[in-house]
Amino acid sequence: MSIDQISWDHYRTFLAVLETGSLSGAARSLGLTQPTAGRHVEALEEAFGAPLFLRTPQGLLPTEKALAMRGHARSMSAMSAALARIASGDMEEVRGTVRISASEVIAAETLPAILARLQDANPALEIELSASDAVEDLLQQEADIAIRMVRPSQSALLSRRIGKITLGFHAHRSYLDRHGIPSRLAELPNHRLIGFDRQLAYIRDILKQRPDLAGIGFDFRADSNLVQLAAIRAGLGIGMCQHAFAARDPELVEVLPGTLEIALETFVVMHENLKTVPRFRATFDALVQGLDDWIRLPKQLSPSASQPES
Repeated sequence: MSIDQISWDHYRTFLAVLETGSLSGAARSLGLTQPTAGRHVEALEEAFGAPLFLRTPQGLLPTEKALAMRGHARSMSAMSAALARIASGDMEEVRGTVRISASEVIAAETLPAILARLQDANPALEIELSASDAVEDLLQQEADIAIRMVRPSQSALLSRRIGKITLGFHAHRSYLDRHGIPSRLAELPNHRLIGFDRQLAYIRDILKQRPDLAGIGFDFRADSNLVQLAAIRAGLGIGMCQHAFAARDPELVEVLPGTLEIALETFVVMHENLKTVPRFRATFDALVQGLDDWIRLPKQLSPSASQPES
C-alpha cells in the first residue's frame, strides 16, 4: 500500500497508539480489535518503509519517524473532528455541535451557568467543552471558540475583548478565624499559603511585575487553578483567586485588599469563517454576554454597591 492510499483510520490508530503506548489501549479507545489496530500500524510502517514503534517490555515506544509524524496526525485529527462538527449542524438554525476551549477554572466555575442558559434557549445545540490551560489552536480547528487570557494575534480570528478578570489573595473565613488576618504583605510568610508547584508562563510574567512576591513560598502546591481554588474553599490557607468567586461566596474573604492588583485580559475568540453560521454566532454572543456579567459581578455584589449614595 502506498502512502497516498492510506485512509484516515490508519492515522487515527497510529495517534491512539502514540497516546496509549499499546495496541490494546489504542484498540479499546477506538472500539477496534487489537489485530485490526496492529494491521493499521503495519500498513503505515510498510508505506513509510520504516518501523514506527519499538516493541519493549514497557510497551510500544515511538521511533523518531513516529514522533515527527505526531504533529501532522494531530492536525488531521483536529480537522476530522471539525468536519464532523460542521456536518452535524444546520446552516440556517442554531443546531449542531460547537467545541469551546477554556481554562480549567473558567470551564468548571464560570461557563456551566452560561451554557445552561444557552442550551435552554437552543435545545438542538450540542456543546463540547475542552477544559485545559493549554491554548488550543483555532486556526488548526482544535476548537471552534476559545476563551483566552492573552490577546489573539492571528488576523484570521474574530475576537471580542471582555475586560479584565481581577485576582486577589483570598482565604476561607474558617481559616482566618483559626489563624488571624495578616495586615501587611510581610506577614504572609507566617501563614499557610496556596500556590503553584511550578512557575507557568503567566506566573513568571506576574513576578516580573511584582518582584516583591518572588520570595513567598507555598505550603500547599498544585499545578491546577481548580485544585488551588478547592484548597482555598476548604480552609487550607491563603491563595490567589478571582474576585468573582468571593463575590458569590460570603465565606471567601479577600486578604490584604488591593495588594495583589493582578488582572487577566479576557477575550472570546473564533475563526472569522464561522461568524455567519448561526450556532457559532449564538454561542459566541452568549459567551461574550455571560463573561461580561461575570466580570461585573464583584462590583455588583460588593458592599459599597448596595449602599445608597449620600
